[in-house]
Amino acid sequence: MARQAETVADVIDDLTGIVDWSKNHGSPLGYFAALYRKVTIEVKRGIDDGRFDDGPRMERLDVLFARRYLDAFASFRDGGRPSRSWVFAFDVTEQWWPIVLQHLLLGMNAHINLDLGIAAARTVPPEQLPDLRGDFDEINEVLASLVGGVQEELAQVWPALRPLNRYLSRTQGVLINFSMEKARDHAWEVAERLAPLGMSEQSSTIERLDGDVVDLAHLIRHPGIVAGTVTKLVRLGERGSVRRIIDVLE
Repeated sequence: MARQAETVADVIDDLTGIVDWSKNHGSPLGYFAALYRKVTIEVKRGIDDGRFDDGPRMERLDVLFARRYLDAFASFRDGGRPSRSWVFAFDVTEQWWPIVLQHLLLGMNAHINLDLGIAAARTVPPEQLPDLRGDFDEINEVLASLVGGVQEELAQVWPALRPLNRYLSRTQGVLINFSMEKARDHAWEVAERLAPLGMSEQSSTIERLDGDVVDLAHLIRHPGIVAGTVTKLVRLGERGSVRRIIDVLE
């Protein structure tokens, strides 16, 4: 990933590189990348089909959004230190106990609760931000439609997860502590907060927001005694190699 992505097609290529690298290295880093690539392919299809009000503007948003993740991944892999929320999500991939869903949620937490608002604020001039709201909501609809079926997809590989998935859905507020709708609304609030600020003011605000996102990451990773016990049962039932899990997520 020497060159920086300029188009959605470039983003898909870069995500493919991360997925392939993760398969070859047996790294759970590929779980989020696989899901994200699927989302990005759907966004590109939407742009090509005229699903969004302004296709070029949506491509700009998508690329700025994706770069936050791509740059964080490249920095982390090369020994650098990206945002704390991404460091937390990446570090967890070295641990055995987190279940696949937690890996995905930690990636979504960093990318939606922090990166999405930053990207939206930098896509258009501040006075044009309200015009972006419709397409902003639409891209989140794409994300939600693909994320919603992840637990059921994984249960196709591990049938024992189905009854536990039903329990997890009932305790979702404890385990996840955010819904896609809440995350979307939070990201838009971040965009509105950042848009009128200069770059130096944005940087200091982003640093504080990053700390809040890390706090939520801790709750996702350690959701309490009851939900934590359930995730351990799920983890003990998970079967298959990292490559196989990535294939399912793709």
